[in-house]
Amino acid sequence: MIVKEIELPGIGRKFEVEIANGDKVVVIVHDDGRREIYHFDKNDYEESLSSVTLSDTEARQFAAIIGGIIYRPKAIENIEMAFDELMIEWYRIEPGSFSVNRTIGEIDIRQKYEVSVIAIVKGNEKILNPGPETMIHEGDMLVISGERHGVKRIIKEMFSAEVKGE
Repeated sequence: MIVKEIELPGIGRKFEVEIANGDKVVVIVHDDGRREIYHFDKNDYEESLSSVTLSDTEARQFAAIIGGIIYRPKAIENIEMAFDELMIEWYRIEPGSFSVNRTIGEIDIRQKYEVSVIAIVKGNEKILNPGPETMIHEGDMLVISGERHGVKRIIKEMFSAEVKGE
């Protein structure tokens, strides 16, 4: 699957998705929360076969259905068992948390928590595979991966304002 993300100034963002079978789907996420979804003819990407417009609430419900939150196919359970306790979590750094204005290396995320920071989203900037010198700021969205216990522990101890360090 190939995904292209395009900013539409004053409108929102456009996501063009080319699926393995050659189908193309375009999703436009408007700044007001609406979503437009277009399905294109695999032989002619200029010819839309169908479209639908969803409100923000409808889009989130639809995403829950597609993402398997409402119903999980039996095959997915087997895949999850293979990954056992491995998880990927998105977490926004809370004001006053221990990690604010510290680097990934200072917190010693990999050694102390056995968790990896896959990416950081700082406003419109995306940092993929940030190094130990990367500074963490209040409001940053961290994408972290590790075993469930390590991910939950680092969120509580380093990223949440509830507890400040160990």
